[in-house]
Amino acid sequence: MIPCLVLLFMNIFSPSPTLPVPNVFSPYAIPSPSEINQFLSFFTTSTSKHETLQAIESDWKPEYEVLLIEVAYLLRDPVTSEIIRTLEKKTDQNFGYDFNAWYEWLWNKEQAVLPDYDNFKAQLYRPIDPRFTKYFLDRKNTSTIRLDEIRWGGVKQDGIPPLRSPHMLEANDAGYLDDDDIVFGIVINGDVRAYPKRILAWHEMLVDTVGGIPVAGVYCTLCGTVILYKTRHNGIDHHLGTSGFLYRSNKLMYDQATQSLWSTMEGKPVLGPMAGKGIELEYYSVVTTTWGEWKRRHPETRVLDIQTGFARDYDEGAAYRDYFSTDDLMFNTPFKNESLRNKDEIVALRHPDYPNDQLAIAAEFLEDNPVYTNRIGDLDLVVLTDQSGANRVYRTDGVRFRTYDQQDEAIDSTGTTWRVTERNLVAADGRALDRLSSFRAFWFGWYAAFPRTRLVK
Repeated sequence: MIPCLVLLFMNIFSPSPTLPVPNVFSPYAIPSPSEINQFLSFFTTSTSKHETLQAIESDWKPEYEVLLIEVAYLLRDPVTSEIIRTLEKKTDQNFGYDFNAWYEWLWNKEQAVLPDYDNFKAQLYRPIDPRFTKYFLDRKNTSTIRLDEIRWGGVKQDGIPPLRSPHMLEANDAGYLDDDDIVFGIVINGDVRAYPKRILAWHEMLVDTVGGIPVAGVYCTLCGTVILYKTRHNGIDHHLGTSGFLYRSNKLMYDQATQSLWSTMEGKPVLGPMAGKGIELEYYSVVTTTWGEWKRRHPETRVLDIQTGFARDYDEGAAYRDYFSTDDLMFNTPFKNESLRNKDEIVALRHPDYPNDQLAIAAEFLEDNPVYTNRIGDLDLVVLTDQSGANRVYRTDGVRFRTYDQQDEAIDSTGTTWRVTERNLVAADGRALDRLSSFRAFWFGWYAAFPRTRLVK
């Protein structure tokens, strides 16, 4: 199996006290003298690293904690073990090389960073990819999230290559797919498409025009979300890509025009000149289902061509096999909630009219309750779960649903039959109930983004 790109880079860069790892960092171009330069100097050969560490110890302040953690995480040098010992002595913690533990401890305290911490990050990550510099340089005051929670994911910008305007096949030409293969189905303005998980997991983003609408479909494999965003906002098309960084184990996107960083879970910029401008992208529903069920419902569907132009092992389950097979996380979050296991899937619901009310419903619960009603704010809704386990959410406007054949028809309390479509529920008398946008996510990823969420399980 070709190793996942994230795992490949993490194997190269993850610090280890026993395994020698090549230092790929070139010398830093350090600008004017500043407090951060002594930390960056660990990556040069022009100064004594031991003397630098002694100076840091003698002038110690809490703002140095995150700097040493980030340096130790990337540094390939015998002095790394001394840095770890300094951290343990100054913080009274004993995490050794467990950087997830260091970060969790750090993130559960009040943020303490130097005034030019943003420029430290710009210089620290510049040798990996010069484009990273612009993400951070002189941008601390634009950030709407904790800057120390932005963590490198192990790849360069678009190092996990998005599929841009990928070729689509007619359903009958997709001989590489089996009926039980998992696909992500979308419908926009009558344009019906399916994107197999086995392909999209290797690319984590598709950028295309669907039904005349410019969209970006973002698959954060780490937190199990596939969200389809309309990338045109107030007449401006935002050309998005994969930044290479994470926030709470959720990938951050970037826009090509300003190199601002964007939240995948919320579809809004969180660092850079676009942040804090009230921009939040509209998103559409994504149906997680089987190829056989999607094709039955939509024989006119088109599906992603397996000939993507990239050499990957696109067999079902090949991508992220080890990660998906356990409940362990690759990158941690500041906090956890054990109401469900980390990677238990939930149906995620939020609505722009009720920004303070988020709802998570366990997918396993919905399989046992194919007709389930709840509400967000003042909006009543019903979740219908079909025979493949796919979930579709609709507003009810006072209609009470009693049964669902888990295929094409639902019946309300008056005996009226409603046809289930991707756009709405349609009664014989012409009434229609609109679809509400929803998507699947791993419990830990949704909870990390929305810790005040309600949970039904």
